[in-house]
Amino acid sequence: MIPTPMRILCVYAHPDDPEFSIGGSVARWADEGALLTYVIITDGAAGSNQPGQDLRELAETRAQEQRAAAAVLGVQDVQFLGYADGTLESTIELRRTLTRIIRQLRPDRVVCGDPTAVFYGDGYINHPDHRAAAEATVYAVFPSAVTRPIFPDLLTEGYEPHQVRELYISSAMQSDTYIDISATLERKIEALRQHKSQVDPGDGQWVRDWAAETGKAADLPAAEAFRVMKLVQAPVEA
Repeated sequence: MIPTPMRILCVYAHPDDPEFSIGGSVARWADEGALLTYVIITDGAAGSNQPGQDLRELAETRAQEQRAAAAVLGVQDVQFLGYADGTLESTIELRRTLTRIIRQLRPDRVVCGDPTAVFYGDGYINHPDHRAAAEATVYAVFPSAVTRPIFPDLLTEGYEPHQVRELYISSAMQSDTYIDISATLERKIEALRQHKSQVDPGDGQWVRDWAAETGKAADLPAAEAFRVMKLVQAPVEA
């Protein structure tokens, strides 16, 4: 069991990214008493190639779907930053915004994607928004959130530095930690079903197969994988 109430901040580029990447783990952490916040950086308006699509309407639809999915998993708060979907960059302005959120919420754990991942196997090129979101989040965690002279305007706003204890990197090129999601896998599938404008998981079997394949590396029936950075080491007991 994780200590409670642990504060966990999950930062991803698009609505539905958290459900695909970490939905089972999020549900497990919620069940264990964690206080969970999603930050979704873009508006999701590039999620359709349909000619004549009303992009404002799509963005609102995707926000509603994300809130519904978060409710299924037990996430208490969802924040949308509203950046343009499809052209996200890891700018200093985005890093400042994420640093403000980290200093405000003061999470124990931050979860994001892998900023180094470009190619997954020979069939998927990682979306550049994913990499930009992850890079900005990693550098907001360190050095920005913890370093007083960086973004002095945040000090003026009353946001003191904060040291995140753990950084969990999902879909990592080098995973070292596996979370057993066998008890929450069906909720992950149900959360994915909320994203009706984007995905139809059907009976969910491909999600189960994916989790089972991931779990093989740790002899688990179903898992999600992370690379974990321990930024604050626990004191050694006498």
